[in-house]
Amino acid sequence: MRAVWPVLCVVAAIVLIWYAGAVALNAQWARDVAARQDRTLTFSELVADTWAQEKPKLPAPHQVVAELWQTTVEKNVTSKRSLVYHAWVTLSATLLGFALGTALGFLLAVGIVYVRVMDMSVMPWVIASQTIPILAVAPMIIVVLNAMGISGLLPKAMISMYLSFFPVVVGMVKGLRSPDAMQLDQMRTWSAGKAQEFLKLRLPSSMPYLFTSMKIAMAASLVGAIVGELPTGAVAGLGARLLAGSYYGQTIQIWSALFMAAGIAAGMVALIGLIQRITLKRMGMG
Repeated sequence: MRAVWPVLCVVAAIVLIWYAGAVALNAQWARDVAARQDRTLTFSELVADTWAQEKPKLPAPHQVVAELWQTTVEKNVTSKRSLVYHAWVTLSATLLGFALGTALGFLLAVGIVYVRVMDMSVMPWVIASQTIPILAVAPMIIVVLNAMGISGLLPKAMISMYLSFFPVVVGMVKGLRSPDAMQLDQMRTWSAGKAQEFLKLRLPSSMPYLFTSMKIAMAASLVGAIVGELPTGAVAGLGARLLAGSYYGQTIQIWSALFMAAGIAAGMVALIGLIQRITLKRMGMG
């Protein structure tokens, strides 16, 4: 219980600041409307107005919660007005991109650790690839794949993969190199081959690093899926909800989509954390 109170205090502080920010940012619109109607707002009326506007600059927390409730619980999940439907579209691309990125990152890490040429040549390019803004890369990936007749889920997954493979590469390289010289010498004393060294020593030692990298990769993959929906003019997905909200000034819709994305990321990272605890415990590392 002691660990819960600090979290609740931080959340309460954020909510209070959020409500205060909604009053500050939305007050001018409320005053302008009142001035056109030749009336003066009291402080309580001003606050009530700033927390109830249809298209506020900053929606109040209860407005975002109400929008989330209406678009998740009160809508059929197959409806295109359902946030669950849009979240699933984005999550599908996220999971595929995450799987591809994790596999690519794992293979590259193994090659970098065991092949010196790859360590000297591939690793610098892996690092350099992340210096290119994803907003510049995403349209190019989509255009190239569309020219090849590939559209739909895969282009978004490729963008997710582009963002998610990097933390896996870095984490796995660190993990595979974590055994010290004494442990490696002991494996050689036992006449262990490269495959046995990898399976019995390097791979188990890398597991904590792998799971930590996968948590980062999952969050990055979700960002990639959302970014991948933006230049395509997608009609489904959280990116599409963000675009639609931006076009029509529906800030409440934008914030609800952002909160849904944050919820998905938190849920997926928590799931990886659960798998991590179970796996490491079974390996005697928990």
